[in-house]
Amino acid sequence: MIESARTLTALKRRIASLESRGAAHHAHFSFGHAPIDRVLGGGLARGRVHEFFAGEGGEAAATGLSLILAHLAGPEATTLWLRPATAAHQGAPYGPGLAALGIDPAHLLLGAMSDEAMLLRAAVEALRCPALGALLLEIRGRAPRLDLTASRRLTLAAEQSGVTALLLRTDADPTPSAADTRWRVAAAPSTPLPGNAPGMSAFDLTLLRHRGGRDGMAWRLTWDSERRQFGDGRDERDDHGRHEGGRDGGAPLSRPALSLPAVRPAADRAA
Repeated sequence: MIESARTLTALKRRIASLESRGAAHHAHFSFGHAPIDRVLGGGLARGRVHEFFAGEGGEAAATGLSLILAHLAGPEATTLWLRPATAAHQGAPYGPGLAALGIDPAHLLLGAMSDEAMLLRAAVEALRCPALGALLLEIRGRAPRLDLTASRRLTLAAEQSGVTALLLRTDADPTPSAADTRWRVAAAPSTPLPGNAPGMSAFDLTLLRHRGGRDGMAWRLTWDSERRQFGDGRDERDDHGRHEGGRDGGAPLSRPALSLPAVRPAADRAA
């Protein structure tokens, strides 16, 4: 507990150092994918909480997508990634992997907390800093402390500062919360580039809940790291355009997407 308190104190000092930088906030930030942006009224709402649940075997995909969205929320600002200490011990972000996704590792600040209560407390404190581009809060398992009251605290802090909170949920099922949107994320096959080079990272994304809006829709997204947006109309497949067999008549999807290299086990990093 003493070590956790020291970590939280150090995190508060780092957050305070960012406050003087300021950050411009707008109502939404765009996916760059017209169908999703249209359904959401322009993109993901800033200053709100959005939940992303990893589908079966989709932890890497959900992590990668969450990091990409945090980057889109504040491309030039700092993203704070708060994680359980147990997850941090299993692996840390891999710089070249982040760069491959178009994310500058210098804009990523990490915080590891020893227990769930400290993790949620740190998240509320972080969301009060308007200079953050986004908060990525990683929660594993059932997380009994992340109840409706706790999610409302996060939402209130996000609304007051304008900072977007992205909750990365793994090994968990959705429960009632104050989140503005809720999604399920899974890895998807990618189409190879010319010369049979590996294709762009791809995701199957399902909108489970949209407060005050439509939900229940699903899309297949590809992330164009050079253009910093999701697809351009040639690569995506959405559920409303698929023919029998799950394809839309275009070129077949050839192979699973590249595993998103945002997190690399310590053993791999040492190799």
